Amino acid sequence: MHPPNPVIRQFGHPGAAPVQNGHALQNGQAMPMAPPTAPPTRAPMPQTGFNSAPDSRFESALPMTAQDLSAALLVKRPVRPAPVGGWRKALYTLSGRSVNLGNGAKEQHLVELTRQINQPLQGCYKVAVLSLKGGVGKTTTTATLGSMFGSIRGDRVVAVDANPDRGTLSQKIPLETPATVRNLLRDENSIEKYSDVRGYTSQNRHRLEVLASDSDPAVSEAFSGGDYTRTVDMLEKFYSIVLTDCGTGLMHSAMQAILEGADSLIVVSSGSVDGARSASATLDWLDAHGYSRLVATSVAVINAVRPRSGKVDLPRVVEHFEQRCRAVRLIPFDPHLEEGAEIDLDRLRPGTREAVLELAAVVAQDFPASPFALPGR
Repeated sequence: MHPPNPVIRQFGHPGAAPVQNGHALQNGQAMPMAPPTAPPTRAPMPQTGFNSAPDSRFESALPMTAQDLSAALLVKRPVRPAPVGGWRKALYTLSGRSVNLGNGAKEQHLVELTRQINQPLQGCYKVAVLSLKGGVGKTTTTATLGSMFGSIRGDRVVAVDANPDRGTLSQKIPLETPATVRNLLRDENSIEKYSDVRGYTSQNRHRLEVLASDSDPAVSEAFSGGDYTRTVDMLEKFYSIVLTDCGTGLMHSAMQAILEGADSLIVVSSGSVDGARSASATLDWLDAHGYSRLVATSVAVINAVRPRSGKVDLPRVVEHFEQRCRAVRLIPFDPHLEEGAEIDLDRLRPGTREAVLELAAVVAQDFPASPFALPGR
């Protein structure tokens, strides 16, 4: 064999100097060559199959399409979103929309909470709201949280009264029908579309619908786990969020079906000592009966059902539940909620409304993401 020739000629350039060991030969002397210029970058080339190289016929950039005409490309100066509240919004309005300072830190926080609540949701998300102790605001929390979801999201939200002891959830919204969950189950075979279900629910101005329980405790006690499962199987075809207002007992017939079907759990407590103990005992019972997953992903709500918490150390209560639950939210005392009447979000104090907004946002953090959701949503 002949030894490899150390002198080769650079192809592609007629008249190029010979090259030896990376150096150009000039008058018989090896001279260092200038580093080659990097080739211009090109758009990614289409592949013709798995693990195949790009086709050289497509080395030029692909032609632009309508998807390339984004607002960021065409608008010379992007328009700043209008302020959502405060003196900045007042200035924006009084100036005829010519002075736009944008949102302050607090207003922007509310915008982010709203965006979190309004994120795309795949399928039906089921939330169980429960407490071992009555009078801690469990039903009020269900109605207020559902109203917040309904007022912000564009899909349908329904709350089911699963309390076997004459639940009061239907009293939190204007009553539109005397129908109950028992009537819906009786007519189960005739339910084919959303308008069929709508005849059995009442709706408030925030778009929350409520499916009431029977007013007679003797009848409602017959509401079994199978009945609850059949009810939710119907509702999840037409609603994106189903809230269940559970009874105070953990052993009644429907509770097992509620817990097994729930995607998330909200445990409600008052700011009192016995309220906190009852809520913690609820988590103990769930842990002991195979529902540790629900406990780990649960949200604890501490309701200030009285104007003052007395001598109870609320930060200590919050710290206790933070070690057991995914999140803890405090709902401050509000005269409107104390009334026990129909829920109207517009009558809440600003601090209470923000607290409910934060509660809805933290629940929404656990929503299963839509496969078509854009990044950052």
